[in-house]
Amino acid sequence: MSKRPRFERFGEGYLSYGSFDAKEAGLDVGDTLNADETVAYRFTGTIRDSDREYDHSKDNNGFLMGGLAWEPTAYTSASVIFDYLKRDDTPNSGGYPLDREYDRSDFFGEPGFNYHDVERSSITGQLTHDFNNGLTLRGNLRYSDLTDDFGYVYITDSAARVGSVVDRDYFGTDNEAQELIGNAILQYDARFDRVDSSTLVGVEYRDASTEDSSFYGDATSIDIANPVFSGAPSSLNVYSSNKQDFTTESVFLTQNLSFYDRFIVTAGVRNDSMDVSSTNMDGVRDSDDFSETSLRGALTYRVTDEISTYISMVESVAPPTIGVDPERGEQYEIGAKYSPFGTNALFSAAIYDLTRDDVTISVVQDNGVIERETVGESRVRGLDLEAKAELTDSFSVAGGYSYMESEVVRDSNAAREGNEFTAAPKHTASLWGYYTLPSQDMSVGLGARYIGSYYFDAANTSKSSAATLFDAAFSYQLTKDADLAVNVSNLLDEQHVVGSSTADYYNPGREISAKVSYRW
Repeated sequence: MSKRPRFERFGEGYLSYGSFDAKEAGLDVGDTLNADETVAYRFTGTIRDSDREYDHSKDNNGFLMGGLAWEPTAYTSASVIFDYLKRDDTPNSGGYPLDREYDRSDFFGEPGFNYHDVERSSITGQLTHDFNNGLTLRGNLRYSDLTDDFGYVYITDSAARVGSVVDRDYFGTDNEAQELIGNAILQYDARFDRVDSSTLVGVEYRDASTEDSSFYGDATSIDIANPVFSGAPSSLNVYSSNKQDFTTESVFLTQNLSFYDRFIVTAGVRNDSMDVSSTNMDGVRDSDDFSETSLRGALTYRVTDEISTYISMVESVAPPTIGVDPERGEQYEIGAKYSPFGTNALFSAAIYDLTRDDVTISVVQDNGVIERETVGESRVRGLDLEAKAELTDSFSVAGGYSYMESEVVRDSNAAREGNEFTAAPKHTASLWGYYTLPSQDMSVGLGARYIGSYYFDAANTSKSSAATLFDAAFSYQLTKDADLAVNVSNLLDEQHVVGSSTADYYNPGREISAKVSYRW
């Protein structure tokens, strides 16, 4: 997200240190540049140098963002923002054998072939003009360039394996992407007696291109009783290579009406016209075009000053690939919010029904390769409950519960019809309690996360166990402008399998970080 310059002098810096020798520093500063305070700048930067919890790992990244803003009058503003991200990471440990539970620090991949390199740069321009008659014009333009490459060796174990030698495969992708996206939005706000109106009309243009290649093949096996690494594969088997260009031209209209401060009606329509062309690794070029219209609407009713209710409907369209219909979604939701007088508390509840057509999912094949497959129709229905309350001047709680029921309704693979989604637990819940000491400069918090069981695979043949994890937080105001924060995730260092196919994968272990920040 772009951090726009502010027309005031400010600054904040921080240093942090944590588990796995994680060192991080950050800076965010800004000020005006001229006497009449019409030009301002902002600079943001972070740098991280860290390992991960398994051997032969790293988690390093750097981020820079700089921006200039110009406000010649109270009605006109313009800004330009540049950002750059570089990530030097390892994607995973290569997985763990299926026969028993292993230590998270174990590594069965390949140190010479375990990388995730990301480099992204973008420049953004923003313009706003208020005509001082209810009419406001906004324009945004962004160009971005991205490379995202990863590769790793992973074990391909079997429950029938005998002995300590385990087969391994390698997998990876090289990706490049460029995108130019811009929009122009005109908003008109007016009041008619006791009716407030806000009309928004806009156009959007997107021109993007991507190049990707995927490789997969056999790697040397490894003896898990005495691991000896053999280096990167001598050659890579590229099984997929594509270049895709697509442009999208969109128009949209949204109307909001508020009646007597009680009823709020929202209606919107959007049309996306998409042209797609693709060239595969054999040089075969294909093209297609789509025109998709989506709708949205909502009605909010303030029953009292404490209680409000709403109902909404939203349609969505995702960019397609050649020969595949665009993924479409349709969600209905009903909810209510309650904020009782005399308290600092908020309670909310919502039920929803989401249907998606032509969803693409990743499926591990019998030979171990991961391929993309399309599901004809899927459906998710659920319930979300949330609560936040200050029970006393020094103690507050926040919690939530979600129930989600997923189902594959229609699929070209009939065996999957009626199955649940992968990695989609029916029940999740969280609860946090915060206590602030009477001096008001120190607070402690303790939280719990519950994750219900879910299926590991699209065929619904293997399932996880439910798990409860605890987290903790501590903060102390060192001075008026300096703070200390300590956070602990997975306080009890619980370990369980969160993914399983040809290998097991575990949840992150206990991680502790301490951060000192200073504002000026």
